[in-house]
Amino acid sequence: MKPLAPRWARSVALCSLVVLVAACGLPRTGPNKGEIFSGSVQRQGDAFVISVNDRVTRATSITPSLGFSDAFKNAAILGSDTIRPGDTLGLTIWENVDQGLFGTSPAPLQEVQVDGAGFIFVPYAGRIRAAGNTPEALRRIITEKLQDQTPEPQVEVRRVAGDGATVSLIGKVSAQGVFPIERPTRTLSAMLARAGGVSIEPEIAQLTVIRGDQRSQVWLQDLYKHPEFDIALRAGDRILVEEDTRAFTALGATGTQTRVPFESQTLSALEAIAQVGGLSANAADPTGVFVLRNEPAEIANRVLGRDDLQGAQRLIYVLDLTKPNGMFMARDFVIRDEDTLYVTEAPFTQWSKAIAALTGSLSAVNTLTSAANGGN
Repeated sequence: MKPLAPRWARSVALCSLVVLVAACGLPRTGPNKGEIFSGSVQRQGDAFVISVNDRVTRATSITPSLGFSDAFKNAAILGSDTIRPGDTLGLTIWENVDQGLFGTSPAPLQEVQVDGAGFIFVPYAGRIRAAGNTPEALRRIITEKLQDQTPEPQVEVRRVAGDGATVSLIGKVSAQGVFPIERPTRTLSAMLARAGGVSIEPEIAQLTVIRGDQRSQVWLQDLYKHPEFDIALRAGDRILVEEDTRAFTALGATGTQTRVPFESQTLSALEAIAQVGGLSANAADPTGVFVLRNEPAEIANRVLGRDDLQGAQRLIYVLDLTKPNGMFMARDFVIRDEDTLYVTEAPFTQWSKAIAALTGSLSAVNTLTSAANGGN
């Protein structure tokens, strides 16, 4: 007859494990639905828990609006013929005599630099203001100054390479550097093309133009959608190209738990779920998809139908993907910067963990019992 001790020992071990599992709890990814709802203001908590519907979606549908100010948009295209300080000019002078002022005819004066005050020096004509004039106007001025000293002088004025009006491009562009504003590159889009375009995904590229003490920002894609954003450049403009810095955090029963950067200008809850690999097929509860956010008082009052809230409010938005319109709600609900997307575990997940824990523990007890019996 087999001894009864081993059976008694297994029964005691089973009861002990059940009590232990029930008392200590099991590992999990975070709070369950009941625990989140218990922390709501409605239950004396400190966060408003709101089910997402069409009204909530409309009230919270806010995306960052970027665009150039009127001062930037209304700036006229720089005249390509206007001479500016820093420009390099080429002068050629013909004299109608054999032995003229310059010795040879024509007399080329290569690379005459317009100084910082806007002047150039021409022999026998003296110091002449060039900035603000066109090459044709400057030609007439030089001719008038020379004609008293040499008969019927003929003057040619042309702008050569090395335009003094420049802009700087930095950040996520193919070629950073200082570029002249020339006839083909007098607008923002043309200057970006001159620098080889952006080196990041166009969907997340933002352009900031700094002009003196003013700055304005626009999405790269909007630059090509709205012609008025293709602004005229000015000397000294600084153009910064950078990627969108917005991100959300994904936690719980999703494909991955991490901080996730935005991949487009607008991001819906459904897209955010897909961006992290979707819901975990073996653990997620599709009725418990939460978006946690510190909401400005203006939006919180609108969502809650109140007017007495002041300061940022903690709001928890609930999405139930199993409802007939649940997927549409998730598609229309907009994720914002610093949001937390949290997916709860399904109830059966904890049950499965408990069974697995008990099964594994009982196997260990059986092994120890068998070893003990073998020892007797």
